[in-house]
Amino acid sequence: MNIRFYLSLFWDYFKNYAKTKLTYRADFWIEVLADLSFQAVNLIFILIVFQHTPTLGGWSEAEVIFVYGFFMVPFGIFSTFFNLWSFSERYITKGEMDRVLTRPAHNWFQVTLENMDPPSLIGSLGGVIIMVSCWIQLGLPLGFWDIPVMILLVLGAVLVYGGIYTALTAIAFYSDAPTGILPLMYNIQNYGRYPINIYNKFIRFVLTWLIPFAFVGVIPASYFLGDHGDGLAELALLTPVMGIVFMTFGMLVWNHGVKRYRGAGS
Repeated sequence: MNIRFYLSLFWDYFKNYAKTKLTYRADFWIEVLADLSFQAVNLIFILIVFQHTPTLGGWSEAEVIFVYGFFMVPFGIFSTFFNLWSFSERYITKGEMDRVLTRPAHNWFQVTLENMDPPSLIGSLGGVIIMVSCWIQLGLPLGFWDIPVMILLVLGAVLVYGGIYTALTAIAFYSDAPTGILPLMYNIQNYGRYPINIYNKFIRFVLTWLIPFAFVGVIPASYFLGDHGDGLAELALLTPVMGIVFMTFGMLVWNHGVKRYRGAGS
């Protein structure tokens, strides 16, 4: 892979995106405000829950909010670079995949760049602010390795997201019928922002090992919050490994699906 080529391609797509948004600045700020409003509603929901209980599965209010803040960071990055929600309609039904496949860059890379959504990074910034606030409130120590480990865990969580949704998006190569799987998975991922010990054993197993959304929120956040008797802190450093495994799986499903693709007219 030519890294310089792909970096230049990324920069070209970003410049085109910036030119478009500078033309329609109101749309940009409306999108930012809509994203922040959505995150604010989720945060308010957590605050309301703690009006009725002092702890949630042994986790304090500040700890659960910290987990939510962490959850927002990889989700914002994922939403920026893996914005594949309309893939089936745009690239399969309307045939734009034919255009993509005639170009020299890898097709998955082109599709993700064409749908890049930088305003979603505002959500990541909000997550960082929430974590810093909770970090201070909880009096957590800040070690020399905490920031590099945080970056590593966030990247691992992004890859978990990316791998799962790349695989699910690739289903469109096998069947162009609406499946409703992506909206369903979007709802399931929200379970990863809460302590998983509040769920039964089956759901905990699914969220940890089968559809590992626990690795995008509560598990990596546990590295900084410490053990709550549930063993999550011990699993935290597996986040990058899970990210690599699921991203690899997602790309294998994608590449196999591309080989099955026969064009819009077939």
